[in-house]
Amino acid sequence: MLWFDEALRKIKKHRPCLNTLFDTMAKLPDKLLPESWHTYFAMQANNAAWDLAQTTADAISRLDLLDAAHASAWHWRQVGTELNHMRSGMLLAMVHSRMGMGASAWAYAQPMHAFFVGKADTPDWELAFAHVIYAMAAHANGQDQVFRDAFPAAVQSLNAIQDPEDRAVVQKTFGFMPKP
Repeated sequence: MLWFDEALRKIKKHRPCLNTLFDTMAKLPDKLLPESWHTYFAMQANNAAWDLAQTTADAISRLDLLDAAHASAWHWRQVGTELNHMRSGMLLAMVHSRMGMGASAWAYAQPMHAFFVGKADTPDWELAFAHVIYAMAAHANGQDQVFRDAFPAAVQSLNAIQDPEDRAVVQKTFGFMPKP
C-alpha cells in the first residue's frame, strides 16, 4: 500500500481540486455491513442538513433541506442510539420550524426538548440548542404563550455556553428565531 499512499500524496499535491474527493473517499466505511453504511449516510445527511439550515432563507432549497434532514433521521433510526434519535428530532424540529411547518416542528420539538432538559449530563451547547429550537417550534406552531415562556430559557442557555466556538454555532440558529 505504500505505492498507493505515495501516488495519492502526489496527486493531492499537484491536483488540489481533487482533495475534497479524496478526503470524502477516505471517510467511506471500511466494512461492507449495512450498519456501517447507515451510519455513514446518517452523518453525511445530518451535516448537509445543518449546513443548509444555517443559511439564509432566500439561499436555501427547501426540498434539499427537508430531504437531507429526513434522510439523516431515517438512517439514524436504523442504527442509532436514543441520543442519535433525539438529535435527529432536534434537527427535524429546527428544519420544520424554518420551513413554517408548525405542527410537525412542534411534534418533533416536544419529545426532543423533554429528553435533553431531563438529562443531567446534557452538554451546555446541546441544552441551548434544545431550548432555542423548542422556542422556534412553538412560534412556528402559533403557540405564542409557550414561545414567550420559552424564549428566556433559550437566551439564558445560550449565554451559559462556556466555549465561545460552541456559543457561536448555537447563535447562528438563535439568529433565525423571532424575538417576542
